[in-house]
Amino acid sequence: MDLISLSDGDNSFRVRVLGRSSAGLLHLHDRLDAEVLVTSSSVTGRLAMTLIPSDLEDWSRALDELAGGRDVCWRDDDHSPEIRIQPRNEEHGCVAVRVEDLGISCASVFLPMGLQDGWIDEQRRLLELVRKQWPSEVLESSPGVYEWRR
Repeated sequence: MDLISLSDGDNSFRVRVLGRSSAGLLHLHDRLDAEVLVTSSSVTGRLAMTLIPSDLEDWSRALDELAGGRDVCWRDDDHSPEIRIQPRNEEHGCVAVRVEDLGISCASVFLPMGLQDGWIDEQRRLLELVRKQWPSEVLESSPGVYEWRR
């Protein structure tokens, strides 16, 4: 299931959720295996990543920032691809996505995309579908202490 799906027919950027990483293991149950998929006329790539519930919250806040016309950086850490989205790139006059995986593959790709109006609302819809499919079922009651939500 796609968490993010941006495409203009020439360039495509997706984050696809594959499922729970370690279903049934209390402290790992809410982790989701995912992959970044990038396609353009000159490059096609796939990067593995893991999402935790706070990543979904961060993506929700990033969508609010994008709706306000501000650039965002999502997943800015040393263990996963860094994803930067500009709602309007000055040089290209359209939405632009930059994916950098400096920690593992040292790959970087920049995708300008002519997206249709309503693309942010579509990303919000996809986020809600992911949340419904894989709801957070574990509560961290204190650091390192986990319990099932009731």
